[in-house]
Amino acid sequence: MATAPRKKKTISTPARKTQAAARVKKSKPAKKTASAKKTAPRPSAKKTASRPSAKKTASAKQTASRPPAKKTASAQKTAPRISPEQEVKKIRASAERLGIELDEAEALQWLTQMAAQDASQVTVDTKHDIYGAKVAILDFSPQDLEYFRAIGKIVAVADQPGVVETALALSGSAAQSKIQTNPGDADFFQRVNIKAETREAAIQILADLMRAKGLETRNGPNYHLLAVKFGTHAQNAARNGKPIKKGSPITWYPQDLENGAFEVELAEGGKRVIYWADGAVEPGWTKFDWVVADTERGVLANASNLLDVSWEAPDGKITPLDGAVDPYFQEIYLDPTSVPVFSKIVREVSKDALQKYVAALEHEVYKYLVKHLNYGKVAKRSYNIFRLTGRHAEAAYMRELFDEPTTALYRVWSLFDTLSGAAAPDSKLDRVVLLKQYDKLIEQVIVSTEGERERRIVHALMRARDEALGLQPMLESLDQTFETPRQDVMALLNDYFHDLLYGLKPIAEFLEEIRKRQYAE
Repeated sequence: MATAPRKKKTISTPARKTQAAARVKKSKPAKKTASAKKTAPRPSAKKTASRPSAKKTASAKQTASRPPAKKTASAQKTAPRISPEQEVKKIRASAERLGIELDEAEALQWLTQMAAQDASQVTVDTKHDIYGAKVAILDFSPQDLEYFRAIGKIVAVADQPGVVETALALSGSAAQSKIQTNPGDADFFQRVNIKAETREAAIQILADLMRAKGLETRNGPNYHLLAVKFGTHAQNAARNGKPIKKGSPITWYPQDLENGAFEVELAEGGKRVIYWADGAVEPGWTKFDWVVADTERGVLANASNLLDVSWEAPDGKITPLDGAVDPYFQEIYLDPTSVPVFSKIVREVSKDALQKYVAALEHEVYKYLVKHLNYGKVAKRSYNIFRLTGRHAEAAYMRELFDEPTTALYRVWSLFDTLSGAAAPDSKLDRVVLLKQYDKLIEQVIVSTEGERERRIVHALMRARDEALGLQPMLESLDQTFETPRQDVMALLNDYFHDLLYGLKPIAEFLEEIRKRQYAE
């Protein structure tokens, strides 16, 4: 699946009245710019949730055992197929107008490869011992594979012979490292199949292994547990003044795991103690979150592991505990020996898995376009829609947008939360790594920003670094210190991605069609 090495590109964004146009290295020579057509209204930027809270929809299938899903009508129609050469020509004019240095040879190679792919076809890369959907493998770079494998050893739930069998994968932007060279987090996805006499017995095994995993990885020199999600809230409530909706995942912080319980204030009055056993009533969204440290590189990252859990009955029937087997269109599996487990589980997906997956992505685009403004997330989800629905010209154009200096700010934005988590009183993370990460962030901000925003962001990071050194304690929390810089970084990212997304007419039309939709709250 080797592709030609990516050549470095430079982007000069269109001029904007917000003066946030050119998010490039200050040392770069000026390039020609052109004004992009503005077709979208611009609501003000707000902090958004870093991950969707809804469970992903049912997924694709094992190629060897099932035919591809039928091409049924979906919210996003598949575009008519044209030749790769025609698709490159289609995007060349817009790329030139927006100052994007399009690598036409690379774009043509990718388009040619995509033209021959089935979205659900699985391949094994024997050179790097990974596997996944071919369309996913095309977007993955093995450059940091050992780094991610090291994190995988921290986050993975262990197999239990004859009882628990698993398949661990990279997901999110980390699984698209060939084009997203500045992934914000290290997201993992693990299929967990539990063999038991009954569903209740399977859930109890899950409850025991999740609590044990959380306690085992609560603290260490290169990891710190942030939270575990297990169970579903049965009532509207509040905790520490923050509202909790009925039906939302139950979040367990490290001390909650130790205690096996925590207290909430009920919306109708009174208090209630939620016990770990209550999570087993309806496990729902099962997930771990950590801060992890790479002592050699001096970097921190948010690391998560989302579990997709199934129960295998004595007769061999497999039932997903949350009602649906998740898709694998954006997953890179890290151990080929797990192929039998993977194959057995994904046979259970629905025939319209691709259509459901695309529909779910479109809803996500709507959410970050209308409800919680984040054009970077709009771009990432739109790219996945385009590559899975045959709109390869739009996808090829978007591949050119993700590795510019401005997009490195996504990592800065994500690391504000990471640094807050790393500063927890009980954290045992290596302080040297923490300080090196502050230095790297400050350098990245100076490279990628300018003006008053640069001053505010750097000032906040330096204050936090001084506090970490014990030089000048802060009166407010890190969350408060980072609030304005976080908004500044998001505004820069929104300006950058808005201009370039709306610079290609087919993408602008797609986004405006999404914007006009009506989704139930």
